Amino acid sequence: MSAAGWFDGFQIRDLPGADGQTVRVRTGGRADAPPLVLLHGFPQTHAMWHRVAQRLAGDFHLLLPDVRGYGDTTRPPGGPEQAAYSKRTMAADVAAVLGHLGITSAFVCGHDRGGRVSHRLALDHPPLVRKLCVLDIAPTLDMYAATDMAFARAYYHWFHLIQPEPVPEMMIGGNAVGYLHAKLSGWGGRSLDFIEPRALAEYERCFCTPQGIHSACEDYRASAGIDLEHDRASRERGEKIACDLLVLWGERGVVNRLFKPLDLWRAQCAGHVSGETVPSGHYIPEELPERTADALRAFFSAG
Repeated sequence: MSAAGWFDGFQIRDLPGADGQTVRVRTGGRADAPPLVLLHGFPQTHAMWHRVAQRLAGDFHLLLPDVRGYGDTTRPPGGPEQAAYSKRTMAADVAAVLGHLGITSAFVCGHDRGGRVSHRLALDHPPLVRKLCVLDIAPTLDMYAATDMAFARAYYHWFHLIQPEPVPEMMIGGNAVGYLHAKLSGWGGRSLDFIEPRALAEYERCFCTPQGIHSACEDYRASAGIDLEHDRASRERGEKIACDLLVLWGERGVVNRLFKPLDLWRAQCAGHVSGETVPSGHYIPEELPERTADALRAFFSAG
């Protein structure tokens, strides 16, 4: 399916998030169908879901937010401990959007950073999440706890982006488009042909500014600090994902090479956990849009 008809039938809305912020949300699909929230990752926007959304529009009421700090959602100051970019706060944005729309329960799927927001949403707002899918991640706390040379080499950007302001901001800002393309290509490992040109233009527009770069760094700084505190506290209290969980990860990705995602997610979920490796790299929805849509449709429609 081509990029022709870019989000035809969808509309853009600016809706209230947490603590006075505004969340840009693209909505579409069937208004009378079950709601499905799709959350994007770094360094992207909701545009990454275009091909998947085209395929699911007949089955779900789709809500595609730009996660706080990305796309056209607002970018507040991080504040002490980057609390404004904690996954708890980002999840509160999603909860606020759903509340504003009168949605009391939704299916949720998150890729990359969006998967981490989805995880926290399921922990902090369990009634809101009917079923959850995460794409190409393992739990943040487990990934940091397992850090070794292999992980640091593969995910070096985790450790670069968390350095104190303004060092990573200045370094990336020297050639922001080059950095963005390198990240999307697996740090130079492949062509960007799998990304729709219009989506790539959106990523460039939204990330390649001083504000876009800074808010992305704040997101990662939060993940290496306050998010770990929240995750440890949740585990100490015995909090787990209450709903059923689907986990998909790319066979050419770091998660597949260095972790056992099903085992790690089963330890953090009280519901039924299923999943599999898929023939892709990290960017599953863009590399395998048909397979992604089919997997989501089957999982969220079952039972």
